[in-house]
Amino acid sequence: MKWFRKWLHTKPGYPIIPEDHLSEEEHARLTTDLEHNESIFKQIFQKSDDIVFRKVQMCGQNHWLIIYFETLVDEVLIDDYVLKPMIAKSDKQDHVVIEKTDELDDHIISNGWTCVTSKVSEIVNQVLKGQAAVLTIGNSEAMMVKVNSKSQRSLEEPSSEPVIRGPRDGFIENLSTNIGLIRSRLKTSRLKLECFTIGELTQTQVSIMHIAGIASETIIEEVRQRVSRIQVDGIIDSGYVEEFIEDSPYSPFPLVHSTERPDVVVAELLEGKIAIIVDTSPFVLVVPMTFWTGLQASEDYYVRWPIATFVRWIRFLFISIAIFAPPLYVAITTFNQEMIPTNLVLSIASSREPVPLPAVVEAFIMEIIFEALREAGIRLPKQIGQAISIVGALVIGQAAVLAGIISAPVVIIVSITGIAAFTIPRYSFGNGIRLLRFPMLFLAGTLGLYGIVLGFMAIVLHITALRSFGIPYFTPTAPMTFKELKDVFIRAPIWAKTHRPLTTASSNPVREPAGQKPGPENALKGKGSSE
Repeated sequence: MKWFRKWLHTKPGYPIIPEDHLSEEEHARLTTDLEHNESIFKQIFQKSDDIVFRKVQMCGQNHWLIIYFETLVDEVLIDDYVLKPMIAKSDKQDHVVIEKTDELDDHIISNGWTCVTSKVSEIVNQVLKGQAAVLTIGNSEAMMVKVNSKSQRSLEEPSSEPVIRGPRDGFIENLSTNIGLIRSRLKTSRLKLECFTIGELTQTQVSIMHIAGIASETIIEEVRQRVSRIQVDGIIDSGYVEEFIEDSPYSPFPLVHSTERPDVVVAELLEGKIAIIVDTSPFVLVVPMTFWTGLQASEDYYVRWPIATFVRWIRFLFISIAIFAPPLYVAITTFNQEMIPTNLVLSIASSREPVPLPAVVEAFIMEIIFEALREAGIRLPKQIGQAISIVGALVIGQAAVLAGIISAPVVIIVSITGIAAFTIPRYSFGNGIRLLRFPMLFLAGTLGLYGIVLGFMAIVLHITALRSFGIPYFTPTAPMTFKELKDVFIRAPIWAKTHRPLTTASSNPVREPAGQKPGPENALKGKGSSE
């Protein structure tokens, strides 16, 4: 594996983007000549048909120049808060003397402005982000006015993490909206936000959020360093950032938690974790992540704790079935038939009699067909996707059994395995579990039960060796921390979870005071004390 990694990192590819990529015009600064400034920006934005240069005249002379992209701004805001005040001022006075550009805010512009600069490169950068540049005659500075377009899709329930009981809003592709969804739930000044701009061409804004006094400063600094050192030409989705910051990129298990639900992010922040929000992406990243996070659903904390514990044990059972059911069937039917009861052996043997393929080949074929149907159901339009996946599975499975190509027990095993994979609440975590079935099938078909034992040991050793931002992936079970097991194998009542995880919130481990267990005796005590 080491030679492969060395070859991968030394393989020649695209040239690295040079640091000094600015054109000669972008290196320049504004002058007091308005016409010259206009020519600079026209040279930079040439062959861009959506760029607008709007001029406002006074006394027959171009007095102001407004530069913006009509596809990125709200032109109604420009008309109401920039152009109309300028025109009204020019009608009342023959001449308006603006000695400094920031005086425009007092004299002309009635909308909030962001900055004043004379650097052409900075003006270009802000215009590309959806702001308007206001230049005046006789002044070598420009004012950037915030008139970004606010078109965005409405808030809706995340399709990847549906719940029966719980909040129905989800993140969208707008950074400020996503930050607002988190701040509306955490109304505290201790919620801190740091912003980075990543992507040489996309200039994507990436924000880091944490709660001061709860999150570990060591983890915060590690996240800050990993995000700030990313050098790439573009960031399209948070998945790009995830691959740059994870600890073990060759592991099938996700080491960064991604979610569309604001309530999940808030719950993780309260445990001392850090959220990474990427503009234009509805998925927020949360670090560090543990193995048990992949098996926990947000709805576990909105229903009564006995029900949540029962459902969690169902997940533990079915994740084992998702990994080991097909390998066990292959190993037992191929190498260890004596482990099966006699009647069941005869039934399996009769169903396999017309099948010309070994059990391991049968399982591989059915697993690949099932994954293909699942992928087809996801990629096709919703109106026909579900019908294709269900009808395809029934028709292909039944036809394969009747044709004698696949035995009926394999169809049953693979179907149960597919259902088991659907019980995993985190989609990225479920993908890793799906991937593990294939090497386990190979080991079972070649070494039998010994292969399954070896595969299980390899999985356990791999999980216990993983780290997510320095935190053991299998914590709190390895290393064992008994106080934190209240939210692993069971879901303890909210009033019993008095402490946060020590691995992420060691500076402030107390979540709530003890002694809040509800009951009639406590209610009577409260009534007596009030009287």
